[in-house]
Amino acid sequence: MSSKKRMAAVALTISALSLGSIGVASADDKGAAKSATHAAHKAAHDANHAAKEALVATTIGVDEATIKTRLAAGETLGAIAGAKKDALITALVAFKTKNIDAAVAVGKLTATQATAMKANLTAHVTERVNAVRGEGKGPKEGKGPKGPKGPKPPKAPRP
Repeated sequence: MSSKKRMAAVALTISALSLGSIGVASADDKGAAKSATHAAHKAAHDANHAAKEALVATTIGVDEATIKTRLAAGETLGAIAGAKKDALITALVAFKTKNIDAAVAVGKLTATQATAMKANLTAHVTERVNAVRGEGKGPKEGKGPKGPKGPKPPKAPRP
């Protein structure tokens, strides 16, 4: 092989390798950006959850640890709130309404979607306040995460 052909082959190989490494670097950058975005969403979710817990605690006048213990024991949030149950429902509806409005402001929801969500909000919050939560360990009666195992139903014959 002549020296000009070798030089051309080397140049071609170098350029191909450098393009490949750029592609790998940009793929790594996308993965890093994706995990950073995920971390930001998780942090926002955790902050929102903490704000809701603090709102509940201040509205009913019971500390968060006591509320968690009583919920785990099978009490409803409404029972824990007692006479302050209606004030709790009002405060939670206002909190959720603020979150819905914020989602509309950033374009995550349309105004139509927000209106539909707000229409059922008081009933939904009331249902959640009156619901027994338990320990949150998945399905009861030892069924496991996917339910009881058993034989699969036969497949329908193909036409």
